[in-house]
Parts: sequence; structure tokens; C-alpha cells
Amino acid sequence: MYTQHFGLTKKPFSLSPDPQFLYLSPRHKKTLTILQYGIMSQAGVTVITGEIGSGKTTIIRHVLNVLGDECAVGLITNTHAAFGDLLSWVLQAFKIKERADNQADRYQLLLDFFQRLHDEQRRAILIVDDAQNMDTQTLKELCLLSNINIDSEVMVQLVLVGQPELIDKLKTPELIHFAQRISIEFHLTPLDYKETENYISHRIITAGGSADIFPRVVCAVIYYFTGGVPRLINNLCDLCLAFSYAEDDLRVSLDIAIDVIKEKRTGGIVPLVAQTNEDGQKIKKLVLDKYAIDLDAI
Repeated sequence: MYTQHFGLTKKPFSLSPDPQFLYLSPRHKKTLTILQYGIMSQAGVTVITGEIGSGKTTIIRHVLNVLGDECAVGLITNTHAAFGDLLSWVLQAFKIKERADNQADRYQLLLDFFQRLHDEQRRAILIVDDAQNMDTQTLKELCLLSNINIDSEVMVQLVLVGQPELIDKLKTPELIHFAQRISIEFHLTPLDYKETENYISHRIITAGGSADIFPRVVCAVIYYFTGGVPRLINNLCDLCLAFSYAEDDLRVSLDIAIDVIKEKRTGGIVPLVAQTNEDGQKIKKLVLDKYAIDLDAI
């Protein structure tokens, strides 16, 4: 709706993960590097965690786009028990279409697939997104997959991606053997204020627009109410562009940003929490001193 108005080629703040818009803050770059290292070093199990909307899935999508033919990659995104059993998920993830009516036959299909990869000098990587949704029993079954060896080689690398609750599950006594197999783990934290400003500019420029569509004070206020969580930033920025388009403005004004935040704070489902860290306090003082607006009163 507003893309042509702002000279954009596409919506810059979609809530769907899009590797084209990947912004590598120092923390995101480290996450990507560690993930790539885990894959290249053939680590048995790699675990990446982060809060909801922190950018984990976008990094995974980027990795999927750059992996070569030497790897067969399976991606599992539906991890609730209602969607089926683990072996069915894995067979679907690797696009193995042969029919199997029981667990034993499904397991044999998987072994045959790994053997073919081994004969072709290729390896399997199974990525499980939203892994925190898996129950203890399913995680135990996943651990058994990491035991599959051919000629002393681990035939499937596991990459578990999830929210911090995943770590809590892996620390339970029932999963101690699985936890001991984890070679690499990393926790992705949200963006700080400067990274939030750079993130907004990056996405606008990637979409063909001008970074000054979002003035620095607007970026600061958006950080103040999102804590640097990319998905929340995207949501606020998208609404700011829509509100600005409705007002026929070519830049997002502070007044419009505050109107959007008011709407989200009074009627939104996901709460916006004011930041009390050092950056947050500086932003609050700046806006109060320069614009006579108390952010906590919004």
C-alpha cells in the first residue's frame, strides 16, 4: 500500500523471516559464524537460542540458502506432538517419500537414506526450529538419531534452534545424555540502541528507500519500546509507514511514532515494555528535554 509512496521496491518490515533483509549486528554475526562453524566442523549437536522474534529463523534461512550440494538439509518447523511422530517429521524434512506403515520401517528408510548419502560422500544436517516445543520423549528420540554412525562417522548433524526454555529442558536429568552431546551452543540477545537504528536503516535501504525516512529520534523511541527485538521493531516500523502514508508524509515524524505506540500499548496483544537500561534512560531524558514528551506517560 505505502511502498510506492516512499519509493520502496517491497515492504521492508514484513514479519515473515526474509534472508534478503538479514542484518548482522555483532551478536547476529557471531551467531551466524558459530552456526556455520558447527556445520563445517561436523559438530554432532549445535544449539542456538534466543528470545521470541530475535532473528534466529532469519539466520537459519540464510544458512539454508548458502549451503552447498555436499549437504542434504532437512528443516523441521512444526514440533508439536499433534503434527505426528519424530521419524515422520524427519522423513518429510529430507523429502523421503517412500511409504512406511510403522516406526521400524520408517527408521529403516532413514538408515537407507543416510547410507546413500555416505556412499555419495555427502552428509545430512537436520535443523529443528522452535525446538523448545518438543516434549522430553521426542527430544530423547532425537538424541538417538545422533547415535547413527557409519564407519565411525556421525551421519546426521543436529541443529536445534529455540527459545530459552529449550535450555531449561536440556538441563533436566532425563536429557543429560543429550546435553552431553552438545558441541556448540550460543544465545542470541536483542539489539542495542545503535544497532536498532542501523537495523531500521538497513531494511529501508535494502528495500530501495532512504534511511532518513526514520529520523534518529524516531529510531530511539522505537528502541525504547521494543528493547531491540527485531520482530517488535518490524511491527512498529510497518505501522509507522502506514500511518505516515495516511497523512501523506514522506518521513515518519515523532508524533506519528508516538501515535502508533499509543495504539499498540492500549490495544495491542503483545506488550511494549519501556527500557530501564542505560540507553533507555538516555533516550527518555533526551525526548523529555528536547520535545517535552514523557515517554513513560504514553
